[in-house]
Amino acid sequence: MTEWQKKRFWTETGVAGTAAGFEVHLDGRPVRTPARVVLALPTRRLAEAIAAEWDAQAGAIDPTSMPLTRTANSAVDAVAPQFAEVAAIVAAYGETDLLCYRADGPESLIAEQAARWDPLIDWAAVTLRAPLILAQGVMHVRQPETSLAALRAEVDALDHWQLAAFHELVTLTGSLILGFAAIRNRLDRDEAWQVSRLDEAWQASHWGIDAEAAAVAARKARSFEEAGRFFDLATKI
Repeated sequence: MTEWQKKRFWTETGVAGTAAGFEVHLDGRPVRTPARVVLALPTRRLAEAIAAEWDAQAGAIDPTSMPLTRTANSAVDAVAPQFAEVAAIVAAYGETDLLCYRADGPESLIAEQAARWDPLIDWAAVTLRAPLILAQGVMHVRQPETSLAALRAEVDALDHWQLAAFHELVTLTGSLILGFAAIRNRLDRDEAWQVSRLDEAWQASHWGIDAEAAAVAARKARSFEEAGRFFDLATKI
């Protein structure tokens, strides 16, 4: 049984606890990843949410309506086998974190960045033990090795389920610090997303909204919300 059938081929959707975790069953048979691995999830909450995605399919299966399933597949097939490599990619965002690169004008944007971003930089210095250096413009600034090591240790502490979702949170915002703020409840998810879009929001307020850019941003916002939901559901309470 492959995961992406063109049409619904099962009648009953359920969740079964096993020694390996919680499986989603379609007519009693476990869902498998594209690599043919049985999808054994870490929590019943996540399994039930993924089962709900499958159960909602009527007629033709729409993979775009199954974001939790897609992230779970990625966690098993891509993240788990190469955890160190994925963790390194995610941690590297600390070297060029969005929050560290500030506008050199106009003053209103400089002030807004300071008001919204400085508290998060201060939070990271204390909570994540990672003081970071700020810069104006786009010229690269080298961050302290001790801070980068502390951030890498925080990434390494995630399991592969969490890392699959965290990867999305970080890449969508361009900020490792915002990713941690979103999973540590320093910011709620909507606020974290809005903080990441500060520059774009400032531009829109002064020059108007571009419809195409707004549509892209809306899709990314949904992806960010879905990644946060996956992280929460995958985390054992």
